[in-house]
Amino acid sequence: MLVSTHGDITSGLGVVEDDAVRLTSELIRIDTTNTGDPDTVVGERAAAEYVAEQLGDVGYEPTYVESGDRPGRGNVFVRLPGADPSRGALLVHGHLDVVPADASEWSVHPFSGAVQDGYVWGRGAVDMKDMLGMSLAVARRFKRENIVPPRDIIFAFLADEEAGGLQGSQWLVANRPDLFEGATEAISEVGGFSVTFKDGVRSYLVETAEKGIAWLKLKVRARAGHGSMVHEDNAVTKLAAAVARLGTHRFPIVMTDSVREFLAGVTEITGWEFPEDDLDGAIGKLGAISRIVGATLRDTANPTMLTAGYKANVIPSVAEATVDCRVLPGRQEAFERELAEILGPDVEREWISLPPVETSFDGALVDAMTSSITAEDPGAHVLPYMLSGGTDAKAFQKLDIRCFGFAPLQLPADLDFASLFHGVDERVPVDALKFGTRVLNRFLLSS
Repeated sequence: MLVSTHGDITSGLGVVEDDAVRLTSELIRIDTTNTGDPDTVVGERAAAEYVAEQLGDVGYEPTYVESGDRPGRGNVFVRLPGADPSRGALLVHGHLDVVPADASEWSVHPFSGAVQDGYVWGRGAVDMKDMLGMSLAVARRFKRENIVPPRDIIFAFLADEEAGGLQGSQWLVANRPDLFEGATEAISEVGGFSVTFKDGVRSYLVETAEKGIAWLKLKVRARAGHGSMVHEDNAVTKLAAAVARLGTHRFPIVMTDSVREFLAGVTEITGWEFPEDDLDGAIGKLGAISRIVGATLRDTANPTMLTAGYKANVIPSVAEATVDCRVLPGRQEAFERELAEILGPDVEREWISLPPVETSFDGALVDAMTSSITAEDPGAHVLPYMLSGGTDAKAFQKLDIRCFGFAPLQLPADLDFASLFHGVDERVPVDALKFGTRVLNRFLLSS
C-alpha cells in the first residue's frame, strides 16, 4: 500500500465523512425515477453529469457513456491507477436510478434529500445513493490527496439497475467491456450492513450470493364475447385461477451453501439453533432480517400485475399477468418444471431472466472487508449471506468478475433496515454513512 505524505489512512476523514453526507443528500435531490417504461424514465443523465462534475473538480477525467437504445441513460467511469498494475482491478459500482415514490405517503418529500433527526431522507437513501455518496467521497479524497491504492480501482456509476440493467450494466458488458478491462473483483450494494442479534453484539453481512431473477409474463387466450352471455371459455377466469394457484404455492426449502454458512455463523454467535425440520419458524428469531433470509430458503413466484379487457360488457380474448420469480442458484430447471405443473398447458409463458450469483466467502478481499470493519467496530462478526433480490453483479459475472455486496453501514439495533428498500420514508442514518465512509476508505487502501 502506498499512501501520500498527507498522513495515515484515517487522517482528515472528518471532511470526507461530511462530504459523503453532502453527496448522498444532493444525489437524492436529483430525481432518477426508473419506472421500467423508457418513456417515463427521468434524471439519470443529470445525476451522471453531477457525478462527473464532482469527480472532475478534484482532477479526474471522467468517461461519460450513454447506454441502451434511448438517450439519457447516463453512466460515468473513472479509473484510479494503483501501486501494482499487474494485479487485477477492483470494480466499485453503484446505480444512479431509483424506484418510484408517491410523495403523499412520505413524512418528507422523497426527493428532498433532507438531513434531519439524524438521518438523510429520500428515495435512494439506502438503494443506493448512500453507497454512491460514500464511494464518491472516498474517490475524491484519494485524487485530491494523491493517495495511491494497492491496485487499480474502477469507480462506476450506472443506469437502469432497477429495471434489470438491460439498458445499463447488461448493455455496457455487451458493448463496452473495455471499460472494465482487468477487473477481477467487485463490490456494490446490499452488503456490509450491521445486524444486532442479541446482547448488543453486531454482525455485518457481506453478500456473496443472490437469487436469479425471472420476470414472467403469463398469457391466456380464449374466445371473445358479450359479457351478458354464458362463457365457459373465459381468458380472465382461466388466468385468474392459474395466478391464484401460483401465488399461494410454496416451493420446497433448498439449503444453499451460502445460506448454510450464514446460519452456522449465527449459531456460533448466538447459540440459536436452526433445525431443518422447522426452518421457517426458526428463521423468525432473526428479527427484521428474517424477511430477506426467509426468501433465500426457497424459490418464490409473486404475481405483481394483471391486465385484461377494455370494456365492462366485453369478454376479452386475451388476459395477461406478470410474475416476479426469484430462483435459487442451481434451481432454474426444477423451478420451471414445477411452474409448468402449477400453471397447466393453457397458460403461455414468456421469460426475461437474469442468472443467480454465487461466490465463496474467502480470500484476500474478504480478509480486507473483515479487517476494515473490525478496525472500526472491534468485536464485530462478519458473515456471508444470500440476497433475495438482484443487483448489477448479474451482468459483471459475465466478465468473470467475482462479485460481493459491500456497502458498509453500522445501523441502530432497532432500525428495520430491510423495510426501507423501496419503502416509504426511506432513510439512512448520518452516523452510519460516516462509519461506512471510514470503513470503505480502509478497505480500498488494504484490498
